[in-house]
Amino acid sequence: MATYIYETVPDSPEVPVRRFEIKQSMKDAPLTRDPQTGEKVRRVIAGGLGILTGARSSPKSTCGTGRCGCC
Repeated sequence: MATYIYETVPDSPEVPVRRFEIKQSMKDAPLTRDPQTGEKVRRVIAGGLGILTGARSSPKSTCGTGRCGCC
């Protein structure tokens, strides 16, 4: 189960936006309404965590020469 952040979509600018988290399967459709209040909501896109391991340059690396496709 993934944890998603949602925020309310107020009908008027005077109403504050409220954020909350909810655990859902990645297969579940995004919520359109707050399960507690029924207010309209949208999913907030937030950064994730990435872990890099074993990425080392070797003397024979072509990176930076334009031949590896990264430049």
